[in-house]
Amino acid sequence: MLRWLVAYALSVMGDSVYFMALGWAAAQVGGPAQVGFVMAVGAVPRAVLMLVGGVVADRFDPRRVVIGSDAARALMIVGVAAALWFARPGLWLLVVVALAFGVVDALFMPAVGALAPRLTGPDQYVRVQGLRMLVTRAGHTAGPPLAGFAMAYGQSAAAFAIAGALFVLSLVLLFFVRVGPLPPDEAQARPTTPWRDLTDGLAYIRRHPIVGPLVLSGALSQLGIVPPLQVGAVLLAAERGWDAAGVGWIMAAFAVGAGVSGLALTVRGRARHAGFAQNVLLVVASAAIGAIGVLPTVPGAVAVALGAGLLSGVCGGLAGALIQTHTTAAFQGRVAAVNALTHVGIAPLAFPLFGAGAGAFGVGPMFLLGGAISASGAIVGFLSRELRRADLPAPGAPAEPPVGGKGRGSRGSRGSRVQ
Repeated sequence: MLRWLVAYALSVMGDSVYFMALGWAAAQVGGPAQVGFVMAVGAVPRAVLMLVGGVVADRFDPRRVVIGSDAARALMIVGVAAALWFARPGLWLLVVVALAFGVVDALFMPAVGALAPRLTGPDQYVRVQGLRMLVTRAGHTAGPPLAGFAMAYGQSAAAFAIAGALFVLSLVLLFFVRVGPLPPDEAQARPTTPWRDLTDGLAYIRRHPIVGPLVLSGALSQLGIVPPLQVGAVLLAAERGWDAAGVGWIMAAFAVGAGVSGLALTVRGRARHAGFAQNVLLVVASAAIGAIGVLPTVPGAVAVALGAGLLSGVCGGLAGALIQTHTTAAFQGRVAAVNALTHVGIAPLAFPLFGAGAGAFGVGPMFLLGGAISASGAIVGFLSRELRRADLPAPGAPAEPPVGGKGRGSRGSRGSRVQ
């Protein structure tokens, strides 16, 4: 578990360095429009192919997919560093790299989500979620300063080289993460086509009495929380006459709250009545998001953002643990892919809508609307009787079979445990 966590932290840090280096390199080659174009190009294959990545993870074993995609990223970024060091390629190279990196990311993200629950038993899933949140925050915090230091002394080539080195270190550690197969059940042994795997995965989520409502609830919460934080904080500062530091404090407070929630989940390890609790926490966190937009001072908005990050982090950790607990091994990759798609594909689509609404109705009402959309995710959860009663196994308790019955899975997917 420790090797996997360190490898994941290095990978997240490498991502942060890579994106900063890509934007800086694009700015050196072109102008602001070119920077936006290059950064957006990579998001397209990541969103379009995310569900395909889930199918690949389930068919070919998530550990193999994680190692293969990490190796591809390492080779790709080291190659770009060499190209920038010895020559001055045009914008076309950055576009190709952004596209290729987006494709690999579409494979990596679902496989990472599917691999995490196979490193330990269901009674430790909450701690896994908490630790993953902690290392994610640590990677995103350490990456940008490291990239800035590299670009100050060696320009974009040095930053790409550091990102490639981080991916290499992550890859080395992943090779030492050992997982063994569980006995395949009937659903996992039945051969299928990739298209059938995809449709079966979506049908599995739609029909599952716990996973389905949780996935929909998570998508609604992302739609309601992400646009206010990513777009609304900037617009709110402009409308209220706050300086740029106010925006930074609001976003940093939310991030700190989410990081503390990861620590709390790691230490606690379990929450009683997890299904009901995560719904209640989502309601309160959604109300806090709405309140940020109507508070008149920066300190008030920062304090509420801190609470919103803490509550939404605990809610997200419990929801993630519940999903992993109640998803059969054959569908872990596809379920993780749908969850990841809401983060990288669906929520960003609401950014221009949020901006247009803020221009028409004001920033405060759009924060309240975002909070209402997020709270509707809790309504979805409360309407599900199975989810309201869902719980997580106590530490040391024997594992129980996932709720929801069997479905057709992929011929290559097998559950696993650390050996």
